[in-house]
Amino acid sequence: MRRQARTVTTPPGREVDAIVVGGGLAGLAATQRLAARGLSVTLIEKRDRLGGSSAMSGGWFALSGTVVQRRAGVDDSDILFLADMRSTGGGFADERLLQRLVECQSGAVAAIERAAAWTDELKVSAGMTVARAHLIRIRDLLAHLEHEAAGAGAVIRLSYPAEAIIWDGSRVVGIRSTNGDLIARRGVILATGGFSRSRELLDLFVPDQAAAMPYGGIGSDGDGIRMGWMLGAGLTDIGHVAGTYGQHAETRDDEHELLTANYLGAILVNVRGERFADESESYKVLGSAVLSQPDGVAHQVFDSVVRARSRPGVPLSDMERIDELGHLVTASTISALEARLGIAPGRLERTVADYNAGVAGRRDDPFGRSGLVNGVGDLVPVTVAPFYAYTAVTAMTSTYGGLTVAPDTTVQRIDGTRITGLQAAGEVAGGFHGASYMTGTALTKALVFGLVAADTLARG
Repeated sequence: MRRQARTVTTPPGREVDAIVVGGGLAGLAATQRLAARGLSVTLIEKRDRLGGSSAMSGGWFALSGTVVQRRAGVDDSDILFLADMRSTGGGFADERLLQRLVECQSGAVAAIERAAAWTDELKVSAGMTVARAHLIRIRDLLAHLEHEAAGAGAVIRLSYPAEAIIWDGSRVVGIRSTNGDLIARRGVILATGGFSRSRELLDLFVPDQAAAMPYGGIGSDGDGIRMGWMLGAGLTDIGHVAGTYGQHAETRDDEHELLTANYLGAILVNVRGERFADESESYKVLGSAVLSQPDGVAHQVFDSVVRARSRPGVPLSDMERIDELGHLVTASTISALEARLGIAPGRLERTVADYNAGVAGRRDDPFGRSGLVNGVGDLVPVTVAPFYAYTAVTAMTSTYGGLTVAPDTTVQRIDGTRITGLQAAGEVAGGFHGASYMTGTALTKALVFGLVAADTLARG
């Protein structure tokens, strides 16, 4: 029988080998690995539950050369995975971090295997040239890592905020907290998430994105970034942070309601019924484009052919759930759909007619759209009734810039020197994504580098 995590309100001891700050995927992975290697480790989480942004995610992991891909006949490789990440990052991603992820992804695969968290869902998504997005039962994975950590002797303490990093003049030696300071003989791993819930940091770093709908983990207020910053840590990729398009404005924190029907064949139109972007672009690129549109919203418009491509229970493609929530608009004609959306008569009809002419090859697409997602997949016209629309906004689901780290996850100062005893993994760490984001790389990065951080700290 698996042991439950030892969640305590008062510490059994103030000094341990390692402290992990943050209880999302990166933090749980690091804690499990440290405990499995025989180190005494305490994970502290400021909220009253574990999971963070990871638990709110759709559960997509980007992995190459997997059994799931081979079974589906997908020809992928580490080389192609790297090439796609480089392209998506626009040349800004740290090549060393990309290489390390690909080299160490077997650790992520092993963790998923142990948790029996695989599904057979596999698809092409943002930033990919082949089907590489694997749907993993994320809550099963998180729960299994927690149980493994507890079984190996780790202590998990909830409602225990970290206020500052303790520095002895030469290295990081612990965490300061109003709940009691903790000392770490080997060091501290920051796995605190990003700053999607901090309007202050969004206004400071990416003011053009600050109007995006706040989402992500409730505790994602940038506290880890602030703590590292106070020690002189560098910041990487912060200016590239962008919101994700595809979320309904009334989405609740406990409901993952992101739809990318555009990757199945839908078009995007603004409140005037006009297209404004290549719908096959990354949902991060589209997120920025939507923020600049009137009212900051865009309608995903599609027909019954695309509606039939829905995947019930599959995040990003589940139109049944969207319909159950009352957020899918349906009409028998484009004219009727236009009226239901409040678009001036005739405008959406003209937009759809022009788009269909482009799909048929009678005119060039004004935005250069040539595929369903990232240029992959054959376009389909919007012609078969009934017709549908999903109105969505840009949400700040994650912030993929953060502290500067070396490939072994050691946090680096702005001058490139290392902050001894301090590692960072997951969303708090920058340098990996660069200018944009490939679907699934955030969770893969969290799991892989959580394990790498633990191994680095264990080596001392």
